Amino acid sequence: MFRLYATGDKSKGKKRMIITISGHIGSGKTTIARALSERFKLNHISAGQVFRNMAKEHKMNLQEFSKLAEENPEIDREVDRRQVALAKDGNVVVDGRLSAHLIKDADFKIWLKANIEERARRVSRRENIAYEVALKETLERENSERKRYREIYNIYIDNLKPYDVILNTELWDVESIIKVIVNMVTSSKMWMKPRREARQT
Repeated sequence: MFRLYATGDKSKGKKRMIITISGHIGSGKTTIARALSERFKLNHISAGQVFRNMAKEHKMNLQEFSKLAEENPEIDREVDRRQVALAKDGNVVVDGRLSAHLIKDADFKIWLKANIEERARRVSRRENIAYEVALKETLERENSERKRYREIYNIYIDNLKPYDVILNTELWDVESIIKVIVNMVTSSKMWMKPRREARQT
């Protein structure tokens, strides 16, 4: 087990590591973030879970709540305010599609990718719904999110320049991906240098 601190912080209240995990629906964000938080003994914040909880509060499914969010930008702003507030003291792994854009001082920003068919299969298993339904709903949600993020924040979610590392989650199982990330984080001095273009792995 590791305890990570942001290298080079000389203040008395040393800021602990912030890692963001982003990716489209079904890319493995929450699974990887949860496992990584356990490995590094960091707290885990899930923007997706915040959004799901808010949908339940409104007694809506995710598709209905996504449509409501298109008409009410305050919903996305509230989700984002909560994750930024929770992450401000560090010692966290944050998973969310906008986490890397919103938490600009994160020490390590990771994007997880997988093709839409594989992601729909994962959503199908997770939600216990038919593959065709999962595929349709995933595409609808992603189109809704692209529109909202562009209109609210002028963020193009498919722009991967903010990320330090891009990993294809179709290539390895969860434990193998965690090992790759652990090795990169523990051996990297990236957070001491100016941010660079994302590199493919």
